[in-house]
Amino acid sequence: MFRNIFENKLILVTGHTGFKGSWLSLWLNRLGANVIGLSDNVPTIPSNFVTCKVSDFLTHDYRIDLTNFEEVYKVIDKHDFDFVFHLGAQALVRPSYKDPKNTFLTNSVGTINILEALRRLNAKTVAILITSDKAYDNVEWFYGYRETDSIGGKDPYSASKGMAELAIKSYFHSFFKNNESNTTVAVTRAGNVIGGGDWALDRIIPDCVNAWSQNDSVKLRSPNATRPWQHVLEPLSGYLNLASRLFIDNNLNGEAFNFGPSSDNSFSVMQLINEMSKYWDKVSWVDVSDASNLHEAGLLKLNCDKALQILNWKQTLGFEETVMYTVDWYKNFYEGNFDMLKYTELQIDQFVEVATKKRINWAIE
Repeated sequence: MFRNIFENKLILVTGHTGFKGSWLSLWLNRLGANVIGLSDNVPTIPSNFVTCKVSDFLTHDYRIDLTNFEEVYKVIDKHDFDFVFHLGAQALVRPSYKDPKNTFLTNSVGTINILEALRRLNAKTVAILITSDKAYDNVEWFYGYRETDSIGGKDPYSASKGMAELAIKSYFHSFFKNNESNTTVAVTRAGNVIGGGDWALDRIIPDCVNAWSQNDSVKLRSPNATRPWQHVLEPLSGYLNLASRLFIDNNLNGEAFNFGPSSDNSFSVMQLINEMSKYWDKVSWVDVSDASNLHEAGLLKLNCDKALQILNWKQTLGFEETVMYTVDWYKNFYEGNFDMLKYTELQIDQFVEVATKKRINWAIE
């Protein structure tokens, strides 16, 4: 599974110090890849990147601002990358209100810099460009958004991801679609991702474990908001699947794919809290929702039929398993029961084993 594609390949992961980027780097290392990371800093303390000692196995660990084109270009020019996974971003809605300019620059110009470097070098590279489900123009209907639906966004974060999508579309049609291009690209959009090692501000899981580990009550801003919760390994399996397909067959060049739970597998924040309480003792919370709060989507679903039909990809873990994996990781961290690198690798192996037993196609090919 995946090893035949990624073993001994040189792979760039931007945003490798972040939550999803560190998990992806760990998985790629487990597949025998040579991983190079590019990020401006470690975004949180604590972090999955530091906790799991990700820097110990990186071929190079570059600390570069994505908005600095010359530095980004030097890295991509220096190495003959087989794959690029672009996850580097300002990844949160609420901080985007505090610093909208940086959010727009990082998420749009940072993506353009990756695209421009790939265009100039024109090397044989597969680039997977990760945006967000929030790139869709969300009118909060009950149907899942399809890859052909309109891109947009009311808040700075969502709009910045929409801008990145427009840049990707333009670069593809102007440059990467041409027969002269050696570079192939694809876009991915994922729903709300949870899992161990996320300590970002204003996210429900970090808010809970931070509070509960100190015997405090967690403050719930939007307890009735509904999200398609999925474990971090779910979309990562989609990214790896898509990259491996594009490496073999460039017919998917320029395509976009949603990776998320089925449209009927969405749960409210309150339902998530109740499920977490099964695995964590003495949980408590307080509802601090306020109609005057900054805008956050109340409902957002993805339709992932395209990923199923074309990539044979679907989610591996149900809601209960997703929550159990997540809470177990944090409990082991706070209780100091395990070497967290080994425990994280164990969860990756368990995830693949579950997918194989369920005969999910990406795991048994």
